[in-house]
Amino acid sequence: MTTERSSDELRVEEVAARASVSVDTVRYYQSKGLLDPPRRAGRIAWYGGHHLERLARIRDLQQRGFTLATIARLLSGELDAADEALLAELTGPSPTPVAPAAERGPGSDTGAPATYTLAELARATGVPLALLKALEAEGLLVPRRIGTRTCYTDEDIAVSRAGLLVLEWGVPLTDLLELARRHNRATEAVATGAVELFSHHVREPLRQGVTPDALAHGPAAGPGGTADPAVDRLLQAYAELLPAVTTLVAHHFARTLVRVALDHVEQVGTEAERHAVFERLAGDTSPPAARAGTR
Repeated sequence: MTTERSSDELRVEEVAARASVSVDTVRYYQSKGLLDPPRRAGRIAWYGGHHLERLARIRDLQQRGFTLATIARLLSGELDAADEALLAELTGPSPTPVAPAAERGPGSDTGAPATYTLAELARATGVPLALLKALEAEGLLVPRRIGTRTCYTDEDIAVSRAGLLVLEWGVPLTDLLELARRHNRATEAVATGAVELFSHHVREPLRQGVTPDALAHGPAAGPGGTADPAVDRLLQAYAELLPAVTTLVAHHFARTLVRVALDHVEQVGTEAERHAVFERLAGDTSPPAARAGTR
């Protein structure tokens, strides 16, 4: 076995330097099966151009927010280009970091969305950091993954202030957190079911070339457009179905919450309370007895 290297072979220190990673990182990727073993000549390991290409690919995927577990599936071929495009869409682009909106003066809008760490969210909302940490731990506050980091957005400001308002009205924190736990478990189950429905009834048929009714009368026009029509169709399905499902779930929960509230007032409220609540929530000034016969 020759110990001489060919013109395109590199030692581990050289390949690490060219790929802008550490030697330990190269060896770690190799141990995880992300990088092919080098050619060995005695105690010397020789890396080639394909190792540099693989390291560049790994780095690109990491910068786009993919975890190493997902990268391994992409590199092995278990996930294809359509899956990669959908995962990238779910992760979202990595925006230019900007200061929180609450810390920017008028006219300083950069055009990039404002993002917040949990500490910045606490300052922007006035909600104690300890409380936000507790809400995050219970799954009530869910950070968004953008690129390689997790953060919060302006939408989370409204959510945080809403949680604080509930506390200010006298709901004990322990009871709110327990409700948050139950809500998180139920929401996780519903979300899992929704994703399974999408995968079975939308993703798999699209991958097999089936054209759903939503695309029957026109070409797919996925967000941004790609060179692969199948990828475009998958991205279009995600872009249209996510807000649709969100609307369905939010509408159902809001209507159910109001119905349960009205039922509760009917059972325990005074006549004046029932009349006032029905007028405010249901837009119906008829007495509860009259409404009961219409159910």
